[in-house]
Amino acid sequence: MNIEDLTAFLSVARHASFSLAAHELHLTQPAVSKRIAALESQVDTRLFDRIGRQVSLTEAGRALETHAQRIINEVEDSRRAISNLTGQVRGPLKIATSHHISLHRLPPVLRDFTRRYPEVELDLSFMDSEVACRAVEQGELELAVVTLPPKQSTSLTMIEVWTDRLVLAASPEHPLSHEIKITPKVLARYPAILPSRGTYTRELIDKTLALTQVETKLETHYLETIKMMVTVGLGWSLLPDNMLEEELRPKQRRDILIKRELGIVHHPRRTLSNAALAFIKACK
Repeated sequence: MNIEDLTAFLSVARHASFSLAAHELHLTQPAVSKRIAALESQVDTRLFDRIGRQVSLTEAGRALETHAQRIINEVEDSRRAISNLTGQVRGPLKIATSHHISLHRLPPVLRDFTRRYPEVELDLSFMDSEVACRAVEQGELELAVVTLPPKQSTSLTMIEVWTDRLVLAASPEHPLSHEIKITPKVLARYPAILPSRGTYTRELIDKTLALTQVETKLETHYLETIKMMVTVGLGWSLLPDNMLEEELRPKQRRDILIKRELGIVHHPRRTLSNAALAFIKACK
Protein backbone atom coordinates (compact mmCIF):
# COMPACT_ATOMS: atom_id res chain seq x y z
CA MET A 1 0.00 0.00 0.00
CA ASN A 2 1.14 3.54 -0.76
CA ILE A 3 2.16 5.48 2.39
CA GLU A 4 0.67 8.72 1.03
CA ASP A 5 -2.66 6.95 0.44
CA LEU A 6 -2.70 5.61 3.99
CA THR A 7 -1.83 9.05 5.37
CA ALA A 8 -4.75 10.58 3.46
CA PHE A 9 -7.05 7.79 4.67
CA LEU A 10 -6.15 8.42 8.32
CA SER A 11 -6.60 12.17 7.93
CA VAL A 12 -10.08 11.79 6.42
CA ALA A 13 -10.99 9.27 9.14
CA ARG A 14 -9.75 11.60 11.88
CA HIS A 15 -11.61 14.68 10.61
CA ALA A 16 -14.60 12.89 9.02
CA SER A 17 -14.07 15.36 6.19
CA PHE A 18 -12.25 15.36 2.85
CA SER A 19 -11.89 19.15 2.89
CA LEU A 20 -10.36 19.26 6.38
CA ALA A 21 -8.01 16.41 5.44
CA ALA A 22 -6.97 18.34 2.33
CA HIS A 23 -6.23 21.40 4.47
CA GLU A 24 -4.18 19.34 6.94
CA LEU A 25 -2.17 17.64 4.18
CA HIS A 26 -1.76 20.81 2.10
CA LEU A 27 -3.46 19.14 -0.87
CA THR A 28 -6.50 19.88 -2.99
CA GLN A 29 -9.69 18.03 -2.14
CA PRO A 30 -9.67 16.17 -5.51
CA ALA A 31 -6.12 14.98 -4.75
CA VAL A 32 -7.27 13.54 -1.41
CA SER A 33 -10.27 11.89 -3.08
CA LYS A 34 -7.94 10.37 -5.67
CA ARG A 35 -5.75 8.85 -2.96
CA ILE A 36 -8.75 7.38 -1.17
CA ALA A 37 -10.08 5.98 -4.45
CA ALA A 38 -6.69 4.37 -5.15
CA LEU A 39 -6.67 2.78 -1.71
CA GLU A 40 -10.24 1.52 -2.08
CA SER A 41 -9.27 0.02 -5.42
CA GLN A 42 -6.33 -1.82 -3.83
CA VAL A 43 -8.42 -3.34 -1.04
CA ASP A 44 -11.39 -3.79 -3.40
CA THR A 45 -13.95 -2.34 -0.99
CA ARG A 46 -15.42 1.01 0.04
CA LEU A 47 -13.72 2.56 3.08
CA PHE A 48 -15.99 5.57 3.60
CA ASP A 49 -19.71 6.15 3.35
CA ARG A 50 -20.47 9.55 1.82
CA ILE A 51 -24.04 10.61 2.58
CA GLY A 52 -24.65 14.26 1.83
CA ARG A 53 -21.92 16.15 3.64
CA GLN A 54 -21.42 13.37 6.17
CA VAL A 55 -18.33 11.16 5.87
CA SER A 56 -18.01 8.05 8.04
CA LEU A 57 -15.92 4.91 8.09
CA THR A 58 -17.42 1.70 6.80
CA GLU A 59 -16.81 -1.55 8.67
CA ALA A 60 -13.87 -2.22 6.35
CA GLY A 61 -12.58 1.30 7.01
CA ARG A 62 -12.69 0.77 10.76
CA ALA A 63 -10.80 -2.50 10.35
CA LEU A 64 -8.11 -0.79 8.27
CA GLU A 65 -7.73 2.24 10.54
CA THR A 66 -5.76 0.54 13.33
CA HIS A 67 -3.45 -1.26 10.88
CA ALA A 68 -2.90 1.91 8.85
CA GLN A 69 -1.93 3.90 11.93
CA ARG A 70 0.48 1.15 12.99
CA ILE A 71 2.10 1.13 9.53
CA ILE A 72 2.51 4.93 9.51
CA ASN A 73 3.96 4.87 13.04
CA GLU A 74 6.47 2.20 12.06
CA VAL A 75 7.56 4.13 8.96
CA GLU A 76 7.97 7.36 10.94
CA ASP A 77 9.78 5.49 13.71
CA SER A 78 12.24 4.06 11.18
CA ARG A 79 12.85 7.49 9.67
CA ARG A 80 13.52 9.02 13.09
CA ALA A 81 15.88 6.20 14.09
CA ILE A 82 17.92 6.66 10.92
CA SER A 83 17.85 10.45 11.13
CA ASN A 84 19.00 10.35 14.76
CA LEU A 85 22.23 8.66 13.67
CA THR A 86 23.40 11.94 12.15
CA GLY A 87 23.14 13.69 15.51
CA GLN A 88 21.58 16.73 13.85
CA VAL A 89 18.62 18.51 15.44
CA ARG A 90 16.37 19.23 12.49
CA GLY A 91 13.18 18.14 10.73
CA PRO A 92 9.52 18.09 11.81
CA LEU A 93 8.45 18.07 15.44
CA LYS A 94 4.71 17.69 16.03
CA ILE A 95 3.60 18.56 19.55
CA ALA A 96 0.52 19.87 21.34
CA THR A 97 -0.02 21.84 24.50
CA SER A 98 -2.86 23.34 26.51
CA HIS A 99 -3.79 27.01 26.32
CA HIS A 100 -2.82 27.58 29.96
CA ILE A 101 0.66 26.10 29.55
CA SER A 102 1.19 27.95 26.27
CA LEU A 103 0.44 31.24 28.05
CA HIS A 104 2.18 30.75 31.37
CA ARG A 105 4.99 28.20 30.91
CA LEU A 106 6.11 27.73 27.31
CA PRO A 107 6.96 31.21 25.94
CA PRO A 108 10.57 31.32 27.20
CA VAL A 109 11.11 27.67 26.21
CA LEU A 110 9.83 28.24 22.67
CA ARG A 111 11.85 31.42 22.26
CA ASP A 112 15.12 29.73 23.25
CA PHE A 113 14.38 26.49 21.37
CA THR A 114 13.55 28.13 18.05
CA ARG A 115 16.63 30.35 18.28
CA ARG A 116 18.92 27.43 19.05
CA TYR A 117 17.41 24.98 16.54
CA PRO A 118 16.19 27.00 13.53
CA GLU A 119 16.10 23.89 11.30
CA VAL A 120 13.40 22.22 13.39
CA GLU A 121 9.98 22.50 11.72
CA LEU A 122 7.83 23.00 14.80
CA ASP A 123 4.15 22.06 14.36
CA LEU A 124 2.43 23.28 17.53
CA SER A 125 -1.26 22.58 18.22
CA PHE A 126 -3.43 23.77 21.11
CA MET A 127 -5.80 21.30 22.71
CA ASP A 128 -7.04 20.09 26.08
CA SER A 129 -4.56 17.94 27.98
CA GLU A 130 -6.84 14.91 27.83
CA VAL A 131 -7.24 15.18 24.05
CA ALA A 132 -3.49 15.70 23.58
CA CYS A 133 -2.69 12.57 25.60
CA ARG A 134 -5.04 10.50 23.45
CA ALA A 135 -3.37 11.88 20.32
CA VAL A 136 0.04 10.79 21.68
CA GLU A 137 -1.35 7.34 22.50
CA GLN A 138 -2.66 7.00 18.94
CA GLY A 139 0.63 8.09 17.40
CA GLU A 140 -0.66 11.38 16.00
CA LEU A 141 1.76 13.48 18.08
CA GLU A 142 5.36 12.93 19.09
CA LEU A 143 5.08 14.94 22.32
CA ALA A 144 2.47 16.77 24.35
CA VAL A 145 3.11 19.37 27.05
CA VAL A 146 0.15 19.02 29.37
CA THR A 147 -1.32 18.67 32.82
CA LEU A 148 -0.06 15.18 33.59
CA PRO A 149 -2.70 12.45 33.98
CA PRO A 150 -2.91 10.23 37.07
CA LYS A 151 -0.15 7.62 36.81
CA GLN A 152 -2.54 4.73 37.22
CA SER A 153 -4.70 5.87 34.29
CA THR A 154 -2.10 6.00 31.50
CA SER A 155 0.62 3.92 29.87
CA LEU A 156 2.37 7.01 28.50
CA THR A 157 5.84 8.00 29.62
CA MET A 158 5.52 11.15 31.76
CA ILE A 159 8.23 13.70 32.50
CA GLU A 160 7.43 16.16 35.30
CA VAL A 161 8.65 19.68 34.52
CA TRP A 162 6.60 22.17 36.53
CA THR A 163 4.35 22.12 39.60
CA ASP A 164 1.22 24.28 39.79
CA ARG A 165 -0.04 25.29 43.22
CA LEU A 166 -3.81 25.53 42.99
CA VAL A 167 -5.05 27.96 45.62
CA LEU A 168 -8.42 29.33 46.59
CA ALA A 169 -9.59 32.26 44.47
CA ALA A 170 -12.49 34.56 45.38
CA SER A 171 -13.27 38.23 44.91
CA PRO A 172 -12.97 40.56 47.94
CA GLU A 173 -16.78 40.91 47.91
CA HIS A 174 -17.40 37.17 48.05
CA PRO A 175 -18.63 35.81 51.42
CA LEU A 176 -15.66 33.41 51.57
CA SER A 177 -13.34 36.38 52.00
CA HIS A 178 -14.98 37.00 55.38
CA GLU A 179 -15.00 33.42 56.69
CA ILE A 180 -12.76 32.87 59.71
CA LYS A 181 -11.57 29.46 58.53
CA ILE A 182 -12.10 27.94 55.09
CA THR A 183 -12.48 24.17 54.82
CA PRO A 184 -13.98 21.92 52.13
CA LYS A 185 -17.19 21.86 54.18
CA VAL A 186 -17.34 25.67 54.12
CA LEU A 187 -16.63 25.76 50.39
CA ALA A 188 -19.58 23.47 49.73
CA ARG A 189 -21.96 26.19 50.98
CA TYR A 190 -21.18 28.45 48.03
CA PRO A 191 -21.47 27.98 44.24
CA ALA A 192 -18.19 27.28 42.47
CA ILE A 193 -16.70 27.89 39.04
CA LEU A 194 -14.51 24.88 38.26
CA PRO A 195 -12.69 23.09 35.44
CA SER A 196 -14.93 20.78 33.43
CA ARG A 197 -15.66 17.28 34.66
CA GLY A 198 -13.47 14.74 32.92
CA THR A 199 -10.38 16.95 33.01
CA TYR A 200 -7.32 15.87 35.00
CA THR A 201 -7.48 19.07 37.05
CA ARG A 202 -11.13 18.59 38.01
CA GLU A 203 -10.45 14.97 38.91
CA LEU A 204 -7.67 16.14 41.22
CA ILE A 205 -9.85 18.82 42.83
CA ASP A 206 -12.76 16.45 43.41
CA LYS A 207 -10.51 13.74 44.83
CA THR A 208 -8.65 16.08 47.19
CA LEU A 209 -11.59 18.10 48.50
CA ALA A 210 -14.26 15.38 48.19
CA LEU A 211 -16.80 17.98 47.13
CA THR A 212 -19.61 15.68 46.07
CA GLN A 213 -22.44 18.16 46.77
CA VAL A 214 -20.91 21.41 45.54
CA GLU A 215 -23.03 23.56 43.21
CA THR A 216 -21.18 24.72 40.09
CA LYS A 217 -22.37 27.85 38.29
CA LEU A 218 -20.02 27.20 35.39
CA GLU A 219 -17.65 24.49 34.19
CA THR A 220 -15.09 25.24 31.51
CA HIS A 221 -11.72 24.05 30.22
CA TYR A 222 -10.32 27.60 30.16
CA LEU A 223 -8.76 28.79 33.41
CA GLU A 224 -8.61 32.38 32.15
CA THR A 225 -12.41 32.33 31.79
CA ILE A 226 -12.74 30.95 35.32
CA LYS A 227 -10.53 33.75 36.65
CA MET A 228 -12.71 36.39 34.96
CA MET A 229 -15.88 34.90 36.47
CA VAL A 230 -14.26 34.80 39.92
CA THR A 231 -13.10 38.40 39.57
CA VAL A 232 -16.66 39.65 39.02
CA GLY A 233 -17.86 37.71 42.06
CA LEU A 234 -19.86 34.91 40.46
CA GLY A 235 -18.25 32.16 42.54
CA TRP A 236 -15.06 30.74 44.01
CA SER A 237 -12.52 28.49 42.37
CA LEU A 238 -9.10 26.91 42.68
CA LEU A 239 -6.54 28.40 40.29
CA PRO A 240 -2.75 28.35 39.81
CA ASP A 241 -1.25 30.91 42.16
CA ASN A 242 0.84 32.45 39.36
CA MET A 243 -2.42 33.61 37.72
CA LEU A 244 -3.82 35.48 40.70
CA GLU A 245 -3.50 39.04 41.91
CA GLU A 246 -3.36 39.46 45.67
CA GLU A 247 -6.94 40.77 45.84
CA LEU A 248 -8.28 37.41 44.62
CA ARG A 249 -6.50 35.49 47.38
CA PRO A 250 -8.52 35.23 50.62
CA LYS A 251 -6.26 35.55 53.66
CA GLN A 252 -7.24 32.05 54.76
CA ARG A 253 -6.04 30.54 51.43
CA ARG A 254 -3.38 28.44 53.16
CA ASP A 255 -6.15 26.17 54.40
CA ILE A 256 -6.85 25.07 50.82
CA LEU A 257 -3.93 24.01 48.59
CA ILE A 258 -3.71 21.43 45.81
CA LYS A 259 -0.69 20.63 43.67
CA ARG A 260 -0.85 19.43 40.08
CA GLU A 261 2.04 18.36 37.90
CA LEU A 262 2.67 19.75 34.43
CA GLY A 263 5.08 18.19 31.99
CA ILE A 264 5.68 16.17 28.86
CA VAL A 265 4.17 12.88 27.70
CA HIS A 266 5.34 10.60 24.91
CA HIS A 267 4.62 7.05 23.78
CA PRO A 268 6.99 4.54 25.42
CA ARG A 269 7.34 2.52 22.20
CA ARG A 270 8.05 5.49 19.97
CA THR A 271 11.62 6.41 19.00
CA LEU A 272 11.98 10.09 19.78
CA SER A 273 13.64 12.31 17.21
CA ASN A 274 16.66 14.42 18.06
CA ALA A 275 14.34 17.42 17.86
CA ALA A 276 12.00 15.91 20.46
CA LEU A 277 14.88 15.05 22.78
CA ALA A 278 16.22 18.59 22.44
CA PHE A 279 12.79 20.02 23.21
CA ILE A 280 12.47 17.89 26.35
CA LYS A 281 15.88 19.09 27.48
CA ALA A 282 14.87 22.70 26.81
CA CYS A 283 11.76 22.32 28.99
CA LYS A 284 13.66 20.69 31.83
